[in-house]
Amino acid sequence: MKLPVLIVDNCLSSITGVRAVAEDLAEHLSVRGWPVLLTSRKAGRLRRFLDMLLSAWKWRAKYDIANVVVYSGFAFGWAEAVCFLLRRLGKPYVLTLQGGGLPRFADKWPRRVSRLLRSASAVTTPSRYLLEQLSTYREEMLLIPNPVNLDNYRFQLRQRPSPRIVWLRAFHTIYNPSLAPRVLSLLASEFPDIRLTMIGPDKGDGSEQTTRAMARRLKIEDRVDFTGAVPKPEVPERLNQGDIFLNTTNVDNTPVSMLEAMACGLCVVTTNVGGIPYLVNHQQDALLVPPDDAVAMASAVRRILTEPELAVSLSERGRLKTEQLDWAVVIKQWEHVLTDARNKDFPFSI
Repeated sequence: MKLPVLIVDNCLSSITGVRAVAEDLAEHLSVRGWPVLLTSRKAGRLRRFLDMLLSAWKWRAKYDIANVVVYSGFAFGWAEAVCFLLRRLGKPYVLTLQGGGLPRFADKWPRRVSRLLRSASAVTTPSRYLLEQLSTYREEMLLIPNPVNLDNYRFQLRQRPSPRIVWLRAFHTIYNPSLAPRVLSLLASEFPDIRLTMIGPDKGDGSEQTTRAMARRLKIEDRVDFTGAVPKPEVPERLNQGDIFLNTTNVDNTPVSMLEAMACGLCVVTTNVGGIPYLVNHQQDALLVPPDDAVAMASAVRRILTEPELAVSLSERGRLKTEQLDWAVVIKQWEHVLTDARNKDFPFSI
């Protein structure tokens, strides 16, 4: 039986152009006959939080189980409040741990994290890193990877990559976008036709302005294209306009943008923070470098441009990795988890 499901996350693709995994999950469950309610699409943190609570209340007769996505910081408090309401309503829920900052948050607030995780019928995470780091707060957790629709990503084997670099992320401090032009600057004299395309919305913390200023200061602004956010259906085409993908983040878990690049066959250079070393293997399906190290990242890009055999290996193995993460495989795991969680005894007393 297909149970009515409430999914609670920041579902802002219509505003930011960045599509949350929860939005894709809702779509795939709906296609397979699951009645799905989704919250929240509201702009503004307070409005979104209130909408999550209101939706959980007003739709209480329309869903049997909820899936609540959990991040660190203030957003953790939102998850606590929504789950408190769900318990009062007698609704079982599955938690999905997404935030790369959750281990540090748990170190600071161990009782809160333990209480929330133990209150759920099931806890999932797309990251083996989070699974290991948070296992002391909940013994039974399930690894369900962030999936991709492989049919949407045309694979191109990068046999002799051109110096065309793509960066795809929101402009926010934690993703360290200004590292990308610093890397480009170190390679500009050696590769005169090198270019960088930076794709993503401005999150409003000044990161995009800082990145543009960095490009001007390094006198490479004519080599950097800022496209802003692009609709999800256009992402594969934009990625395939480059051959090398940079992931410059300082905090991360299982970045979907990196998986999308691997699905297209781009050679990935990424920082080795958070859950990334649990997702990819150095010199097998990506090259990993320390965070905020422009020299190391430029050296990794140089290797891809000058070692064709390495480029071919990264391109092939990256695609193979994503084939294990296709939605056709992952959606069945979600169906099993939701059905099983609904049938479990729910710890209302917590």
